[in-house]
Amino acid sequence: MATIDVFNMKREKVGTIDLSDEVFATEVKEHLFYEVVKAQLASRRQGTASAKERSAVSGSSKKLFKQKGTGRARHGSVRAPTYVGGGQAHPPRPRDWSYRPPQKVRVGALKSALSKFAKEGRLVVVDRLELAEVKTKGLLAALSTLKADKKVMVVDARSNENVKLSIQNCKQHQFLPPEGVNVYDLLRHDTLLLSTDAVKALEARCLKNVEEAAK
Repeated sequence: MATIDVFNMKREKVGTIDLSDEVFATEVKEHLFYEVVKAQLASRRQGTASAKERSAVSGSSKKLFKQKGTGRARHGSVRAPTYVGGGQAHPPRPRDWSYRPPQKVRVGALKSALSKFAKEGRLVVVDRLELAEVKTKGLLAALSTLKADKKVMVVDARSNENVKLSIQNCKQHQFLPPEGVNVYDLLRHDTLLLSTDAVKALEARCLKNVEEAAK
């Protein structure tokens, strides 16, 4: 097991923690990032694009002029796609773009992303993420003290309201509970800041999924 230092909010070393090799020291398979991120972004698509075909637009269905003898092209309705205001040929329809990669792919990508942070030294673990009050300035000062002030992903329990609310005004930083950590958001950040409880929760989540995928 890999061992990493644990700091307090003043970046004073207060101990160490053992990281599971199956979660934080696996082979980084970057091709899995593509598969999972593509699926995440596809699932975010609204899929509401829609247009009317010729049968749905308003307008007369009367033949405009006789078929022969006028020297003009044959037409049967002003609702045809060739006319301004006519229906669109093969228009887009509302659809669901979402899909879900296999569980082994999703778990493998998440473990690879966590391992990438650990191997590149961009993982910071603190004993407790505490703020005295809801204040963005105080949070930024704490991140600066922890040397994690550039695009930080902060992970702690959902009940940590002070941190969760203080980070909302920060465009570059993000707060997520352990159960909400995902590959797309991880790869968008430079530093991963975890509490010791979040480390255990992420390990439990990944190992549980590995066991389920193996069945």
